[in-house]
Amino acid sequence: MKYMVYMEFAMNTKIVKIDETNESALREAGQVLQQGGLVAFPTETVYGLGGDALNKESSRKIYAAKGRPSDNPLIVHIADMEALVPIVKEVTPEAERIAQSFWPGPLTMILPKSDKVPYETTGGLDTVAVRMPSHPVARKLIEYGGGYVAAPSANTSGKPSPTVAKYVIEDMDGRVDMILDGGEVGIGLESTIIDLTVTPPQILRPGYVTLDMLEEILEHVDVDKTILSNESGLAPKAPGMKYRHYAPSGELTIVDGETKQVVAYINQETEKQQVSGQKVGVIGSLETKDLYGADVVKNIGSRLDEEAIARNLYRILREFDDEKVEVIFSESFSGTGMGQAIMNRLLKAAGHKVIHLENKKMEE
Repeated sequence: MKYMVYMEFAMNTKIVKIDETNESALREAGQVLQQGGLVAFPTETVYGLGGDALNKESSRKIYAAKGRPSDNPLIVHIADMEALVPIVKEVTPEAERIAQSFWPGPLTMILPKSDKVPYETTGGLDTVAVRMPSHPVARKLIEYGGGYVAAPSANTSGKPSPTVAKYVIEDMDGRVDMILDGGEVGIGLESTIIDLTVTPPQILRPGYVTLDMLEEILEHVDVDKTILSNESGLAPKAPGMKYRHYAPSGELTIVDGETKQVVAYINQETEKQQVSGQKVGVIGSLETKDLYGADVVKNIGSRLDEEAIARNLYRILREFDDEKVEVIFSESFSGTGMGQAIMNRLLKAAGHKVIHLENKKMEE
């Protein structure tokens, strides 16, 4: 079942700078959630758009505020392990091992849902995605909000997820009741999603918790083949991953190859676009940023520091929009470890438009 919810947005959004010591604001935000309202808040991954996960009308409001298709499930955020039991049919041994190793933290588990969770929250599925964030503001908000907060990223659907409150305000002011400004988040990419309803368990979305880390706990873990390719002929296993995500307004192309070739190609294409009157941006690394001649060059971080690259990616994509960049070229990054999550988001942002310089083949 898929539906779209249309609402008129004219509410007065309260914006509060916050940390975990601001008890009065957190309690107020918790009351908003318990009364069916929406609160945007920081997590350790990206900013989330929270509503009461057990209230189907709250979930409908989330879809409406984001402009999100209703078959794209919402992740239920909890603050303690005891909260998991009522919303799933069974806490499996695999789930217990994962929770012991990675919760609280940037890891989402998919398990069969109980009747307590409405289908409006799960996108019509009989499974529920659950995670326990480590961010202290998020954890207190969940506690004060009733224990179960459904929270996708706090952006308009399709745009890069917000890692600072500025972009939450840009997308959600007037659409939600409160925005909690907790500063810049730490990780910058959404949580890893692992499906525990299949054997072997399968990663549906890569994130900070990598395949190698999970295989230390579960021995064998599969990976959805569509994570880094759209050529398999298969639909993504995670419903949300079939939609366009993370995309800036400008046309983004990834250029893959040996560094000198990549720099030369991007500079060549930059000149062509500039001659035609386009404003051009480049995502380069610390090691290459001074080699480009684009109108706007962004340093995403050192290639030796994948965590910095992940943390900077969405902010850079948003800044290109701020600066009205029309054409963007990005270097390619590693497809293993944390690099897999980085490339997954870049490929989605680019619509899988990649130039492979070794064989001059364009994939679109």
